[in-house]
Amino acid sequence: MSSIEALKKIAAEKAVEQVKSGMVLGLGTGSTTRYAVDKIGQLYQSGQLTDIVGIPTSEATAERARSYGVPLTTLDQHPVLDVAIDGADEVDPQLNVIKGLGGALLREKMVEMNAKRLIIVVDDRKVSTQLGLVSPLPVEVIPFNWKFTARWLAGLGCTPVLRGGEDSPYITDNHNYILDCHFAHGIDDPAALAATLRNRVGVVEHGLFLGMVHQVIVAAAAGVSVME
Repeated sequence: MSSIEALKKIAAEKAVEQVKSGMVLGLGTGSTTRYAVDKIGQLYQSGQLTDIVGIPTSEATAERARSYGVPLTTLDQHPVLDVAIDGADEVDPQLNVIKGLGGALLREKMVEMNAKRLIIVVDDRKVSTQLGLVSPLPVEVIPFNWKFTARWLAGLGCTPVLRGGEDSPYITDNHNYILDCHFAHGIDDPAALAATLRNRVGVVEHGLFLGMVHQVIVAAAAGVSVME
């Protein structure tokens, strides 16, 4: 395991310390969160966690949780979650984050906006002074006339890139495309951009998770720190 992967694992397992028996859990998607799902699964198998149910944010996460026998549910059955654990692609000092490089931003936002507590797990490479400096902003769009949507996004000051390219575009679990929007100098006003994106026909969802995060666990070579 590389040093980066080891840090991810440490941070993810630190987050799982807040999971208790009887909880409804939001299970995130991505390279960091898989360590959290693995730990939850191991604790469930050993009997140290009981009466839990998970709401996965992607088909890949659902498959991983099922491999440990973790019971899964839906927002229809459990509309309020106790804790959600997920990774992020970038975190700013106000605990606003960019998510979506794992491709599950729509389901992640649907699940995590209903969590009493959202814990984000990252390594220190993801911490930034301003959103958009470290990560592009993923924007999920419908395939129909996606180039038209891309041109509109470019008008907002970014360079949108179709994930996977035109010959083999990445397809989300919701059968949409993702445009990764690169802002050369960062995102000046994330809240205003989020509102603009939300009101655009053809845009399904965006990767700005603003005012949703309660805690960020950051793993670095010097140790694990917590942003509240």
